[in-house]
Amino acid sequence: MVKKAPRRTAERILETTLTLFNRFGEPNVSTTLISSELGISPGNLYYHYPAKDELINALFDRFEVELNGLLGAAEQVRDVEEAWFFFHSLFELIWQHRFLYRDLNDLLSKNRRLETHFQSVLKNKTYAIKGLLDGMARAGALRNDARELDTTATSMVVVLTYWLSFEYVRDPRHAHEAANAQAALMRGAQHVLNLLAPYLEQGQRLHLVKLVSAYNPTAAA
Repeated sequence: MVKKAPRRTAERILETTLTLFNRFGEPNVSTTLISSELGISPGNLYYHYPAKDELINALFDRFEVELNGLLGAAEQVRDVEEAWFFFHSLFELIWQHRFLYRDLNDLLSKNRRLETHFQSVLKNKTYAIKGLLDGMARAGALRNDARELDTTATSMVVVLTYWLSFEYVRDPRHAHEAANAQAALMRGAQHVLNLLAPYLEQGQRLHLVKLVSAYNPTAAA
């Protein structure tokens, strides 16, 4: 039992840090605040994570593992409804680690490891979305010109990566509150899929309109 305690403490530290980072933004959260929130001494915190960057890196590592697992499902997507749920799931995962995206440029400028690994994240997202587009094309859900594949996939990755930043600029005081999460994620999924609208088979395009109406009635109006 004694050997398991440090792992439990380390996990509690990560969970609390993630909550604080998401709520206030990483630049506004100090290790002193984290230890105070946990009710432990700064020395106890430093024993597990000697520097703030180690907390950030540990949280990013967890995110990257979950992300790669989700991206692996992209090639199984065959129609617009499956794509809708795939992108919504992707936005949910991003929301759970939203501090990474809210403070992305600042984090990359200060953390070399994050800088290099986030480039891999972008590559993996792009590769997965290309696989998704290819699968939908082979299933007859969209007509995709191979010459436009790279541009379309990149545009979708841009929206995925910066959607929460856009939401934050629209409403800085409330955008990252939990009560607004679902609406923000629905809007994000809708805008990513709207990039496919010109290529969707007619029935699939109509189904996208129905999905938007069902899950985000305000946007459909």
